[in-house]
Amino acid sequence: MTIELSASMMCANYACLKDEVKDLENAGIDIFHIDIMDGSFVDNFGMGYQDMAYIKRNTTKQVEAHLMVSKPYNYLDILFNLGIDIIYIHPEVDPDPATTIEKIHQHGAIAGIAINPGTAISTIEELLNTADRVLVLGVNPGHAGRKYQQYVDKKIEKLLNLQKFYQFDVYIDGAVTKERIIQWQTKGVKGFVLGTATLFRPEVIYKEAISSIRKNNIQKVLV
Repeated sequence: MTIELSASMMCANYACLKDEVKDLENAGIDIFHIDIMDGSFVDNFGMGYQDMAYIKRNTTKQVEAHLMVSKPYNYLDILFNLGIDIIYIHPEVDPDPATTIEKIHQHGAIAGIAINPGTAISTIEELLNTADRVLVLGVNPGHAGRKYQQYVDKKIEKLLNLQKFYQFDVYIDGAVTKERIIQWQTKGVKGFVLGTATLFRPEVIYKEAISSIRKNNIQKVLV
């Protein structure tokens, strides 16, 4: 299975955003991942709308928004106007997540559910009837560089088993290493959000890193 690789833009160098977008696209990234935070649901603030608009205007790749906010429904019209392709919401903080997902679909975007490490699968299972994707957070959200929570592995296994009954793809975000990509891609995880564990480090050349991930992934599958 061909995997999708997303660049976590909260980790990018904003002193040269133009070069970052160009270099990542040329390196073969599939999706630009944008975290939107309100300082309430998580103790941090995310990217501004001008940054999102700039990225969307200057790439041919898909752009996805991960809404780590208390009232995701209130953000949708802005994201629609920007032309964001994929929108993830956290059902834990949406009083009517089914309606939010429906509105995302009505505007032609891909609708995803994002779940924190401590969120039980049972609380979101009914929404799997309508969601296109589930983004599993392997770390407690809000900041880059946090430690992977090993108990999340069981959550991923449960979601992969539920794919027999629902039509959705599984993605992983947070502390995504090359080893973790190999581990989960072979089990059916569709995509991975790349941050400081793999991509955004001073010594890393984007094209080499992404090429290495895809090469190692292919070799593992063929063994």
